[in-house]
Amino acid sequence: MKKNVLYGLMLLGVLVFTLFIGGCTALTLPDPQMSVASKVYDATGKTITTLYRQNRVQVPLNQIPEATQNAFVAVEDARFYKHFGLDPVRIVSAAWNDLKAGKIVEGASTITQQTVKNLYLSREKTFGRKFSEAWLAIQFEKKYTKKQILEIYLNQIYFGQGAYGIETAAQTYFDKSASELDLAESALLAGLPKAPNTYSPFQNWEGAKKRQKTVLNRMVEVGFITDREADKAAREKLVLKPGGLKQETAPYFVNEVVKYITEKYEDGAAMLFSEGVTVHTTLDLDMQQAAENSFNNVLAGQSPSLEGALVAIDPLNGYIKAMVGGRDFTQSKFNRAVQARRQPGSAFKPFLYTAAIDKGYTEGSTLTCEPAEYPQSNGSTYKPTDYGPNPYHYRPFTLREALAISDNIIAVKLANEINPVTAADYAHKMGIKSSLRPYLSLALGTSEVTPLELTNAYCTLASQGIRYDPLIITKIVDKNGHVIEENRPKKQRVIPETTAYLVSDMLSGVLQPGGTANSLSAVISRPAAGKTGTTQDYRDAWFVGFTPQLVAGVYIGYDNPSKSVGIPGGKIAGPIWANFMARALRDKASVDFPVPPGIVKVNICSDSGLLATPYSPNPLPASFVQGTEPIEPCGIHYYPGVQGSPGPPLPGQPGENPYLGDLFGVRRKILDWFNGSIP
Repeated sequence: MKKNVLYGLMLLGVLVFTLFIGGCTALTLPDPQMSVASKVYDATGKTITTLYRQNRVQVPLNQIPEATQNAFVAVEDARFYKHFGLDPVRIVSAAWNDLKAGKIVEGASTITQQTVKNLYLSREKTFGRKFSEAWLAIQFEKKYTKKQILEIYLNQIYFGQGAYGIETAAQTYFDKSASELDLAESALLAGLPKAPNTYSPFQNWEGAKKRQKTVLNRMVEVGFITDREADKAAREKLVLKPGGLKQETAPYFVNEVVKYITEKYEDGAAMLFSEGVTVHTTLDLDMQQAAENSFNNVLAGQSPSLEGALVAIDPLNGYIKAMVGGRDFTQSKFNRAVQARRQPGSAFKPFLYTAAIDKGYTEGSTLTCEPAEYPQSNGSTYKPTDYGPNPYHYRPFTLREALAISDNIIAVKLANEINPVTAADYAHKMGIKSSLRPYLSLALGTSEVTPLELTNAYCTLASQGIRYDPLIITKIVDKNGHVIEENRPKKQRVIPETTAYLVSDMLSGVLQPGGTANSLSAVISRPAAGKTGTTQDYRDAWFVGFTPQLVAGVYIGYDNPSKSVGIPGGKIAGPIWANFMARALRDKASVDFPVPPGIVKVNICSDSGLLATPYSPNPLPASFVQGTEPIEPCGIHYYPGVQGSPGPPLPGQPGENPYLGDLFGVRRKILDWFNGSIP
């Protein structure tokens, strides 16, 4: 009881003392600096997120409706426009009521006092702080007009749900700007600062409505509105923002944006979280949504600890359009798209084949899948095998078919012929940043890479031999409109256009009948190329694929490297990729890979790599740099009497090879003459 009486007397003392001191002294006040949220936008101008210490968007008073202003004045400080920072009438009344009640039942803080308290003072409740608050309020009123103080106050107060300031509150609760608030909405928001959690309409609808009615009644008492207007506002059906607070969007991507800026700029954290900068990024929110949906839908039935990543890049500029770094950012901030270094398995093979094509090999070059041994420097012997029950096929393969079916023996033989160092050099040239161990097993993807660098390296094929550095930010602008940083695509031609096309053409076979991901073609339904990847014991699964417009890579695996996915890349990573690509490109025209000058197309025999005959059991369409294409027909599936060759076609027989022309008939007659068939 004595303590409460003392408090009431102290209030009166503060009033008398501050009136005297405040009138005799002047205090130099710093300009109020409120933390302002930064905005992060996608490539189309849509808001991805806001970054803040306090989620605040500042608006001028002339963009806040008069009804909104009056609602706050009525319930918080009805004599706001009449006092000098302190309200003597309210102080005396509050002190008297507290004395009568024997406890604190009424506060006396004005809007000005609340403002200076939040701007300049600590949160501790002491008489010393109360004195400072009163003194600062008087000085604040000398420096700023009532309208300026009200503007600062409305942009500063906390409304709950992480929202600071009237603009963010309007967006949080009603999904609209403060300028669009009506009387009913204004009254509900004005009731929140007293106890934001207690009166939150998301958590306590009845409490929020009761508090709204209190605000409306106070507005009637003060003379801001009539009883009729108050009754109409109280009965208005309020439409709250669906779902309350918006779920965090593209969290792994946003985290990369934060990391980039805070690491590059010494004051990067302050820039992002309090200075209200605008960050323009390369992300496409529609593609991001497609990526998250495809990723989560395919993994929904898998173990909760099975993780992975997806990253999509525009091959024509290096812009990262979508990024998924894991299944749940709230559970794990580890961004597997940029931080996970895992063996890519056969998804590495395109770099080997690129080097081979550039060194003179063709789609029709053949190697035989059979046992092979390679002595190693440590005295051991390396013996590559294929996956599946049959470790060897015991037959020749063209490079085109070998890549489509992902034959390991052919890849290792090819690496042995061109040198693993050459394969590593090409991978680095095309965009791989990680260190690569130049052993023969590199051909099978035994050196670790990240999903981002692997996907970006594939972009070099999709962009016809031009490598772009991956980008996440295009521009950063400060709150005054000054450009802090602007980035443009950085490109460099690293392989010939024809080489890029030929490897892309070979990789299109992966999605065609006989390829390791042929089932995906029906999902994506447009020209595409790609490569599966499955590491030893099915530990990790990959698929990286592309169209001329978009490249995407998917990695699936456990963070614990001892655990295995147990599913090949084409069966788990592939479906995620195909579903994402189909959704991401659904509004874009289907286009084929542009054919550069100097490319010719012929049908070849899969066994010999020579021109297919009508009797070649597995003819393949193949592309060549002009002058390197085969001109001889396959002898394996032509000569009479050879097993599997039913003999020459009759004149005019359907299926005659159009590339042979009259050469087929002339050569047949010569051979028949040598065999004695022609006397």
